[in-house]
Amino acid sequence: MHLKALLCLLVACYESAASLNTENATQKDFPPLLLISFDGFRADYLKKYSFPNLQKFFSAGVLIDHLTNVFVTKTFPNHYSLATGLYAESHGILASHMFDPVTKKKFSLEDDTDPFWWNEATPIWVSVQKWGYKSAAAMWPGTDVMIQNHTSTNFMKYDSKVSFRERLGNITTWMTEDNSVKFAALYWEEPDHTGHIFGPENTTEMTRALKEVDDDVGFMMEHLNNSGLWGKINVIITSDHGMVQCSKDRLIKLDQCISRSSYTLVDLTPVAALVPINDATDLYKNLSNCHPHMKAYLKDAVPDKLHYRNNERIQPIILVADEGWTIVQNGSLPRLGDHGYDNSLSSMHPFLAANGPAFRKGYRMETINSVDLYPLMCHLLGIPEMPNNGSFSHIRCTLTDEEQRSVIITAVCSLGAAGR
Repeated sequence: MHLKALLCLLVACYESAASLNTENATQKDFPPLLLISFDGFRADYLKKYSFPNLQKFFSAGVLIDHLTNVFVTKTFPNHYSLATGLYAESHGILASHMFDPVTKKKFSLEDDTDPFWWNEATPIWVSVQKWGYKSAAAMWPGTDVMIQNHTSTNFMKYDSKVSFRERLGNITTWMTEDNSVKFAALYWEEPDHTGHIFGPENTTEMTRALKEVDDDVGFMMEHLNNSGLWGKINVIITSDHGMVQCSKDRLIKLDQCISRSSYTLVDLTPVAALVPINDATDLYKNLSNCHPHMKAYLKDAVPDKLHYRNNERIQPIILVADEGWTIVQNGSLPRLGDHGYDNSLSSMHPFLAANGPAFRKGYRMETINSVDLYPLMCHLLGIPEMPNNGSFSHIRCTLTDEEQRSVIITAVCSLGAAGR
């Protein structure tokens, strides 16, 4: 009985000390964090193609095979979810094209810098700055926008002509020249760009694009080492979504079902958003029977699992194409690869890899939710979380301090068993 009490006390003391250390630590105790997104990096590319540099990166760190991302599985909603830990309905960046019914404002990828669209959430770079530190960003969506009166401290306006290496060079310069830069984020367009043009099943083109991505990872590790940052900062590599093959034989033509005069189109494929001109009920009935590979929802009936209902920017009628199908009005196939589909589809999932002093070595787990990354990043930076949909408990097992905790508890339990 005395031994059991002692063992419980040891575990409790460890937990209390760990908590106290976190609460009392100053920011200098937390290494900087670099977050990198390779757009459109489907999780199973890791099994189908060779990635010697990326494998070197996660073999000495952490690999999470699948991230269940947020619906819609598009670039802007998911990058903002990674940065806020919120579903799209909660952070307000719901699609590539949006319409606000109150202000009548419109959002597009070409016109995305109005703070109005972004102010429903607090991204991590804003939180870092509110706590007195600085951030750096290379074209990560939203970092050039005045969100709650803050852009990222250092940022690059979007320019697709700027190379990955130049983007990384700016990031490392900002980090090495100013120790108060604690968070950095870098966005890169590949392999998404190639996947859209050729489709993910074009192995020749995807092999080329993914080799370039892996070369960029290799350059990143070498450059961080030469900059004196490797091993001193935590690095997370992930993506926003996957990619699926499309075909001219899998088109859903809205003109065959409804008149264009009966609605205003806000966003098209593979998740279409429609504003009825008159009564939504009749339009919805026609769309419900439009095509066997398309689901139609009135806004209030969008399934709970999609977390895509509770925002006024979600339009009255939402259409969701089945995997690999494309919604058009009456046109031809716009591209051979696409994303945006149901986030339960494995083809829509990205991966996550991490390396650095905070992460376990050679640790692998199957899946987490992408919104779980935000509370992890807050923990790594020693800043409090804003309200979010993620859970640190889902991902804390990737950390070295969690490994130490497990070892201590296992040892204590073994001692307890021996003493019985």
